[in-house]
Amino acid sequence: MRHLNYNHLQYFWTVAKEGSITKATSVLHLTPQTISGQLKLLEESIGEALFSRAGRGLVLTETGHLVFQYADEIFSLGAELSSKMRSGDIGVPEGLKVGVVNSIPKLIAFRILQPALSAQQPLRLVCKEGKLDDLLGDLAVHQLDIVLSDCAIPPGFNVKAFSHAIGESSISFFVKSADAKKYSQNFPASLNKAPMLVPTPNNPIRRGIEDWFEEKNISPKIVAELEDSGLMKVFGGEGAGIFPAPNVMCKEIEERYGVEKIGDTKTVMENYYAISPERKLKHPIVLQLIETARSTLNG
Repeated sequence: MRHLNYNHLQYFWTVAKEGSITKATSVLHLTPQTISGQLKLLEESIGEALFSRAGRGLVLTETGHLVFQYADEIFSLGAELSSKMRSGDIGVPEGLKVGVVNSIPKLIAFRILQPALSAQQPLRLVCKEGKLDDLLGDLAVHQLDIVLSDCAIPPGFNVKAFSHAIGESSISFFVKSADAKKYSQNFPASLNKAPMLVPTPNNPIRRGIEDWFEEKNISPKIVAELEDSGLMKVFGGEGAGIFPAPNVMCKEIEERYGVEKIGDTKTVMENYYAISPERKLKHPIVLQLIETARSTLNG
């Protein structure tokens, strides 16, 4: 596959988006026979089938999914180039590719990255969410510039990367506003047998919360374990139970989710790190983000 025929790729991309050759004909203004022939040439060039039959429609094969992902990016960039040329703005935005560990609170991630959105120089911010191990793998092969995490690189992890502490916050408990008075009185004893939403065991603060419960002789009723912190706040705002969240984001959490803080652990801490491929940070935007985060992310 030395030379890629972009016409063939566009026909394939259109058929994949429309779900059938018949529907693609009206978009491409070509006959079904022409499109089928072009798809066959592309499959011969690649050496594998891109579609399989599903009733009257077509579904992508595993190879088809891979090719579609690349085609989607290619034509997205093409549309952006066309828009740039029409607008006359030919400045090339600097790119910043950020990995966000899925256990880190989304409001925390936004606060860290917010300065990049208001940078004077044009900036293309690309965020990828995932597990720490996967994101560190992407960082190692330069697919990411930095990873935001709520824990440092695990000991013995075989990747050349460095953890930079950027802030910390104690963990507080929140509940739907209508129930706040009930649980804020006699806190933390009021949490005993109370409905509780907790992070999944892989979250760094889960162990700290459980130790704090044991220290305070509290046995809440665990009604749900949630990996996504944003989903946990939605559940809490709808009255499903009490939930833990970083105290540093108290105001934003209360306003956004209709909840109130009922108490603070003071000793259970959530830490925030920027993980980079180099020991000394050099990227100017990253340096700005870290400096801003360190002055605001402590609570």
